[in-house]
Amino acid sequence: MNLDLKIKNLLLICLIFLGVFHQYHSQSKPLEGFKTGADQPEVYLPLLKGKTIGVVTNQTGLMSDRTHVVDFLVKNGIKIKSIFAPEHGFRGDADAGEKVKNGVDVKTGIPIISLYGNNKKPKPDQLKGIDIVVFDIQDVGVRFYTYISTLTYLMEAGAENNVEVMVLDRPNPHDGYIDGPVLNKKWTSFVGMHEVPVVYGLTIGEYGKMVNGEKWLEKGAQAKYTLIPMKDYHKKLRYPMLEKPSPNLPNEKSVNLYPSLCFFEGTQVSVGRGTDLPFQIYGSPWTKSLPYQFTPKPNFGAKDPFLNGKLCYGENLSDYPQDLRELNIEWVIKTYQNYKNRELGFFLKPSSGKNFWFDTLAGNDTLRKQIIAGKSIHEIKASWKPGLEKFEKIRKKYVIYED
Repeated sequence: MNLDLKIKNLLLICLIFLGVFHQYHSQSKPLEGFKTGADQPEVYLPLLKGKTIGVVTNQTGLMSDRTHVVDFLVKNGIKIKSIFAPEHGFRGDADAGEKVKNGVDVKTGIPIISLYGNNKKPKPDQLKGIDIVVFDIQDVGVRFYTYISTLTYLMEAGAENNVEVMVLDRPNPHDGYIDGPVLNKKWTSFVGMHEVPVVYGLTIGEYGKMVNGEKWLEKGAQAKYTLIPMKDYHKKLRYPMLEKPSPNLPNEKSVNLYPSLCFFEGTQVSVGRGTDLPFQIYGSPWTKSLPYQFTPKPNFGAKDPFLNGKLCYGENLSDYPQDLRELNIEWVIKTYQNYKNRELGFFLKPSSGKNFWFDTLAGNDTLRKQIIAGKSIHEIKASWKPGLEKFEKIRKKYVIYED
């Protein structure tokens, strides 16, 4: 090896080392003083002493030492009347859309009430005798992820029954940017209750402030809302999750790709449920021109996955750059263009009188029509701009962390 080549290689090694060091240094430095809402009991315990409370939480309600917030509150003499469990259940092991049952927490003996299925909003008798409901869940910052809808229904019930709502804030893995189509009120559903874009750039605590402040609750009601903010949190940084938020979002890679790949849930395309790479791969039996192959099969996170047992052809994105800070619609457009099935349309057909599921996820029927019409990515994204600009004026009123 000549001297010039040696010097070049040494310089390359130094640059790689410095790049890696800088990456980890910049990510770890603010973590020195960082604390979630749950990790600041000195702030919220005095507010709960002598009160009867409910807790909306799941397996993500952990403190930094992995103590569950319910166990911590019980240990500190806080009287918990009920645990309210969102989609996926209290322990987080229910598949998406699966019925979550009421029951009793084996560890504490506290009754568990499901806030999914037919009881998405706490009933007056379920809140009777409760002074404060504490909400502590790891959200993922995407409109069609249902924990923000659970918070909205909780706030409505709180306003109607004079029960305070206290949110222990947590990081948003898609914070610091907004993207995607803004929901049209016509497409309001449990996977989209408010006129916000797919990625809205607020922590769940800030989101609750916005819902309250903009009077988006039923009949313009406002809840008594207390936010326990995080300490030393920065929106543009990414923080490791203590626990997976749901069975098919097992790690940061899946969460990173989720806003872009979830659109496939409204099509004849699998997003890898029933594989080891949910929300990291996509494919269909009718896209044979795409390179990657996989076969969905029942597993812990998907008891009967979409396209169960069928060989799918698609793409593996598990090595995609970790921090995707925009919505990628290239994958949906590419798959639509490669889809070949005369009997089944690409977009899942609705039951009579109902919207396409794709439209419900998008928050309008415009995106589906744009894809069918062959509009370019640039044209589609340009059509989102007016809605995003209007939303940003609302959003910035409720930002409490460095943006």
